[in-house]
Amino acid sequence: MPPRNRQKEYSENSYYHLYNRGVNKQLIFLEPQDCGVFLSYIKEYLMPKDEKALMEKLSDPTIDYHERDKILKALRLNNFYGEITLLAYCLASNHFHFFLKQKSAYSIDKFMNSLCTRYTMYINRKYKRIGPLYQDTYKGVAVVTDPQFVYLSKYIHRHSLASPGHALQGWEAQPSSYEDYLGKRKTEWVHPEEVLAYFRKSAQAKDYQAFVQDSELGPIENILLEE
Repeated sequence: MPPRNRQKEYSENSYYHLYNRGVNKQLIFLEPQDCGVFLSYIKEYLMPKDEKALMEKLSDPTIDYHERDKILKALRLNNFYGEITLLAYCLASNHFHFFLKQKSAYSIDKFMNSLCTRYTMYINRKYKRIGPLYQDTYKGVAVVTDPQFVYLSKYIHRHSLASPGHALQGWEAQPSSYEDYLGKRKTEWVHPEEVLAYFRKSAQAKDYQAFVQDSELGPIENILLEE
């Protein structure tokens, strides 16, 4: 029998909860810089690529070798703007969670493979290690009902806020999209608006924060991934 939630067929214009963790539950984010690098990769993949501007820079005869190499790498880099919409995320020390939507049937697989491979190469190079970083191929499950849609973001944000004793603390503890939902930050490649549309327009941030702080997780057990 295949492992639970090892979904590998993804439908177009659909929402998913994706997850991966370190091999043998080992750390994949060893220091704050690692989280920053991981998030910078996501930004590069999800923000629009201005190929015209890059080509104009490349045609400049005054640029040096290093700048030219940097531009060529940017041109070759995969881009998923318009294909992947990230609604929520959190990074824990040994795993991460994504709530996202894909436009095409194969966008998730290409995005996750690009991100995870690139980050593994960074970690292996930085810490002089070899071998796989993740326990296995990322896992995912479809979000198919309105209650799942709303409560999944809550699950992800509570997960990112929970200490080992399960007490809520500041969102600075683990990087997440929670601050975007509270209106305290505007990250261009994070899109909380679809979830926040379920809350009163006059008090979205306040109502959402109260929603997250309530420990009730609702009917989302079918879209949670095994720990």
